[in-house]
Amino acid sequence: MNIAYWIVAGLLALFYVYAGTLKVIRSRDQLRPMMAWVDRMPLPALRALGAVEILGAAGLVLPPLTGIAVPLASAAAIGFVLLQAGAIAVHLTGEDRRITLNVGLIATAAVTLWLATAQ
Repeated sequence: MNIAYWIVAGLLALFYVYAGTLKVIRSRDQLRPMMAWVDRMPLPALRALGAVEILGAAGLVLPPLTGIAVPLASAAAIGFVLLQAGAIAVHLTGEDRRITLNVGLIATAAVTLWLATAQ
């Protein structure tokens, strides 16, 4: 279970570090081709969302790695499930109806949560 957790949580963390960093450093024009919804969100909220994704990725990896506040990894996984549920709502209320990635991220975060609590 430990190896499975590190594989799944590591991949999820890598995805969120990448996506969060893009949201923090790129302009709205640079993000638009990848994320059609960026025009419907204020830029400070978009930057905050990126920061939350980066912090959540750290929350998946650092507590189990250090052995300090290990339940934070479960909280981060729950946070990612909730984040993607909100993302699905944003996609469905706008013109962009592509939610396959969001559903996959919810499933991956749920598996990460299960692996974190099964240890």
